[in-house]
Amino acid sequence: MSASSNPAQGALPRRRLLDNPPHWTTVLAVIVLVAVIVMAVFAPLLANFEPTRLNAAMRLKPASDTYWLGTDSFGRDLYSRVVYGARVSLLVGAGVAIGAIVIGLPLGLIAGWYRGIDGVLMRMMDGLMAIPGILLAIAIVALVRGGLLTVIIAIMIPAIPQVVRLVRARVIAAREETYVDAAVLLGTRPGKLIRKHLLPTTIAPLIVQGTYMYASAILTEAALSFLGVGIGTEVPSWGNIMAEGRLYFAINPWLVFWPAIVLSLCILSINLLGDALRDRLDPKMQGRAP
Repeated sequence: MSASSNPAQGALPRRRLLDNPPHWTTVLAVIVLVAVIVMAVFAPLLANFEPTRLNAAMRLKPASDTYWLGTDSFGRDLYSRVVYGARVSLLVGAGVAIGAIVIGLPLGLIAGWYRGIDGVLMRMMDGLMAIPGILLAIAIVALVRGGLLTVIIAIMIPAIPQVVRLVRARVIAAREETYVDAAVLLGTRPGKLIRKHLLPTTIAPLIVQGTYMYASAILTEAALSFLGVGIGTEVPSWGNIMAEGRLYFAINPWLVFWPAIVLSLCILSINLLGDALRDRLDPKMQGRAP
């Protein structure tokens, strides 16, 4: 059986990505994401002040030449805090997406190939999925009490079953293909068969799923921080900036508006990028109008 007979092998995902020019919404999404990444990486250079710098004499000031977006209830520069808040969001999104895939991928491969383990493992995943993700994250953060790492773990745990179920479904479908049957008849060891023939079939859907998990993790972190159980207020995040600003919304709605608009644009851009990747990596989507 030649390598070309395996649809998972070769450069099909790369070819699909390059076949058609990206839609304008995809280009716009990439531009926004690049801007957010630059904002996070170069926050010390882009910010006007330290995000935790207090100035009681400048509380709740409107936008000016010095304070571009105004100040919060502690006299801190809102623009600087929004810029630094991008760091937390990107770190949480990356940590959750990468962690869930690293843990969920081998579990999904095992569940899809070894039928004896499948039942027990999937019942465990069903149990995790029965609990709403935000409630499970709140419970974990409330019990452990930690910082950024605790929040990442709390959001990552409910995301793992999504990866396991996706990988398992792909493996079960690929297990019925003739090239897998041929590999089994040739005496290929299970470990090598999974690595060379089944694992490649999961790469494209995992890339797409990873983008959605990334966006979901950013939104969940903002919700946790808004509720007061996420990142501590000593570390600026878009969620806790909005949480503090909501108390003064009637006086200065911009305290909530600016972090909310940046958060929304970031999540929308990631989802648009995920849709574009799905359209190009999923053969079933080929030929459909964008």
